[in-house]
Amino acid sequence: MTMKTRYFFLFLIAISVISCTKLDEEVYDKIPGDLYPENENQVANLSVEAYAKLRPFADDEGWWFLAQEISSDELAGPTRAADWYDGGKWVNMYQHTWSNDEEGVNRMWSAFWTGITTCNQVLDMMKELPQNPALIAKMKEVEVLRSFYYYLLIDNYGDAPYLTSAKNAPDKPLKVKRAVIYDSLVSTVRSALPYLKSADNKYMATKYMGFALLAKLYLNSTIYTAPAPGQEGTPRWEEAGMYCDSVIAGPYGFDASFQAPFLTNNQNNKEIIFSIPYDENNFQGFRLHMRTLHYQHNLKYDMPVGPWNGFAVVPTFFDTYEDADERKAAWFIYGMQYDINGNEIIDGETGEPLDIDPYLPALSMDATNFTPTQIRTTGARIGKYEIKMGAKENLSNDFPLFRLTDFYLMKAEVLIRLGGNGDEWINPIRERAGVAAFSGATLDDLLAERGRELYCEGHRRQDLIRFGKWENPWWEKQAHGPERSIFPIPKWATDANPNLLLNP
Repeated sequence: MTMKTRYFFLFLIAISVISCTKLDEEVYDKIPGDLYPENENQVANLSVEAYAKLRPFADDEGWWFLAQEISSDELAGPTRAADWYDGGKWVNMYQHTWSNDEEGVNRMWSAFWTGITTCNQVLDMMKELPQNPALIAKMKEVEVLRSFYYYLLIDNYGDAPYLTSAKNAPDKPLKVKRAVIYDSLVSTVRSALPYLKSADNKYMATKYMGFALLAKLYLNSTIYTAPAPGQEGTPRWEEAGMYCDSVIAGPYGFDASFQAPFLTNNQNNKEIIFSIPYDENNFQGFRLHMRTLHYQHNLKYDMPVGPWNGFAVVPTFFDTYEDADERKAAWFIYGMQYDINGNEIIDGETGEPLDIDPYLPALSMDATNFTPTQIRTTGARIGKYEIKMGAKENLSNDFPLFRLTDFYLMKAEVLIRLGGNGDEWINPIRERAGVAAFSGATLDDLLAERGRELYCEGHRRQDLIRFGKWENPWWEKQAHGPERSIFPIPKWATDANPNLLLNP
């Protein structure tokens, strides 16, 4: 039985014994406190529902991944004549013109709070059970998972309510400063470390996942402790480097293949630290291939469903890869396209062979100013995550939230920011990709390499903000002020709780 299969088995067990259908209900009220949990497996089941709330993050139900990438200089959702306008949500996200009533803004806020609230419900329930070392350790694990949800919340929305119980939560909570939440998250995770398992379990908040989360928090300390967007807070580079070291010293390894962490069966890949266990049948929610592939790419991958011909790589980002960079050919889909029998695919509207031009001519393409070929076949498509033969609407590739090479590059960043040299941590990544090693890499070199290596893994928005590039213009996006470094709290949420409009 694989780890992923065990995960689903535990999930089904948990659903069968746990009553948890709505966030405002009393949860887990059918577990007799004097009888349950009786063994370590039953303790493990208690947290499954809290982890399950990660499922929407990679698609439009939860919007986290989409917001991080579509708002960046890496990925665009171009309007293709009558397709993909969708009320302007993709253009608005890319051009940073979103409102407080935008789909991405609304759903991402909901996804984070669903994760936080479920963790708090689980913790409230566990506090009422007979205490023992295994249960206490599980509570600490859930606190770290809740801290991960909160980390994403403050990264995207800044100031927010900070609640550590569902049972005792006020009806209309007030916001607290992002810096206050940041300090509490650091304290919570550090205090939990002695209780967390020192194991390579990619679906659990292990000790190494805790190290990784602390490294991320410390790395972004100048942002999270800033008095206001655009100002600088307190740097914690040394601490970030220390926890990068702890991650790197863990049970992980640098894979000889840069493609291996993104294969369909990547659940045991040695670079992945913490991931979402997507499965095409049992844990659905990863449809990136549907959003990016041309309508007739189903012929290339023998798919039983037709893709939607949407997302494409920003042309200026495509050009950041050298032609010799092996990641360029492996992670982007462009050029002449062939079906599973080696025949040219013919575009159903133009009648021409499907030849993907990697360069989008514009973010919005209408039939008056652009040809059908430009509208339908421009923009390199996303091929980083393996699209297996016979792929369905949902992929079975696990989505890596924390991956080892990210922490190599974070270690390099810390060293450079402290006046040192980070080449030894960057160059193994470059050499694996078939490009020349750096000598004296600068912060700009590092940011560019982070883009190339971590493309489409959900890091780019955060990186651009930390490196001071977020406000800059780039392809089809204008310069703006620092207020766009956080998303607004959704209108529906402030209508329900006007306290969310008050500054803490």
